[in-house]
Amino acid sequence: MKTSAFFHVATTAVCLAGALMAQSNPPAPAPAPAAPPVWSAGPITFSGLIDGYYQFNNNHPANRTTDLRNFEVKANQFSLNMTKFTMEHDPDPVGFKLDIGFGKAWDLFHATDPAGVNTVKYIPQAYVSFKPKNAGGLQIDFGKFYTSAGGELTENNLTWNYGRGLLYTNGPYYHFGARINKPLNDKFAVGLQIVNGWNNVEDNNSGKTFGFTTAFTPNKKFSWYNNYYVGPEKNDTNTGKRNFFDTVVNLNPNDRTSFFVNFDYGREGKVGKGDAEWVAIAFSSRFQTTEKTALAIRYEHYNDKEGFITGQAQGLNSFTVTGEYKWLEGLLSRLEYRRDWSNKPFYGHGNEPGSFKHQDTITLGVVAFFGPKR
Repeated sequence: MKTSAFFHVATTAVCLAGALMAQSNPPAPAPAPAAPPVWSAGPITFSGLIDGYYQFNNNHPANRTTDLRNFEVKANQFSLNMTKFTMEHDPDPVGFKLDIGFGKAWDLFHATDPAGVNTVKYIPQAYVSFKPKNAGGLQIDFGKFYTSAGGELTENNLTWNYGRGLLYTNGPYYHFGARINKPLNDKFAVGLQIVNGWNNVEDNNSGKTFGFTTAFTPNKKFSWYNNYYVGPEKNDTNTGKRNFFDTVVNLNPNDRTSFFVNFDYGREGKVGKGDAEWVAIAFSSRFQTTEKTALAIRYEHYNDKEGFITGQAQGLNSFTVTGEYKWLEGLLSRLEYRRDWSNKPFYGHGNEPGSFKHQDTITLGVVAFFGPKR
């Protein structure tokens, strides 16, 4: 796509997002304090969502698949992204969380699990929690849980853009094992995880991956999270460790403006004749423009130096702008323009896979959800 065409598509998408926002009403008076969650039965609370979209891909790939996406992968068609139903009970001292999910997103989420996608795809998370009294907030979880790494979350009602970025797509999604979290004071907490590895309920070798986490939250306007995972990830061998460092800084100057920066560094040991490295950074922002509308902007750069993550050595970039309209509590829509480009041909175009250096998509997503917001 020529530069002028790119800016034409970008301008069109932003105008569409702006038109969507223009439909909103004037800011409403401050709402009354929220009532306790009604989606509960005794100590157990319930939540859930239904999430679907239509995506237009300007490359018109013949396989109707948008490259390097993890959830909104189906091009030029309507698609069910995910449905999810959650039951949970806060530990007092024992609790649990159980997610039951359906949809294409969970197939992709579990695509590489040695247990087999059909075994685990209906259970995004399932773990028990133990929080002993008089232990200073210490909590122990055991089971399957989302990774601590990354600046973006899994469900669309909890994150800013409709589609996940390159750092989320190419990082770990979940782990199976044990994790411990301990606040050292009201501003700083540390954690330890011992898990099978990346995205595997059943291990693919006899080694274990260790995770070390810190969380610094001095106030509501600033927070800083660090995650380091190390362990063998290759099939049937413990040689060559994977080291992965992830850090996220959140800034919230006021109630309507938020930013985060996410940096990743990874190294896979003993790949061919040496090691493989990848380095990535993301800048993301969200602006609450009115009570019903918001605008999110994200830019990412991903350097896959030896091609270990994406299949070829390349430098990837991605720019995303998302307009959000909240119809009512529990129902929102997002209109999103995204441009991905590489310094080498990689993206499919028509009947020619891997022939283009870029792809442009426009996605309209609708998410309905209920239950406690957490």
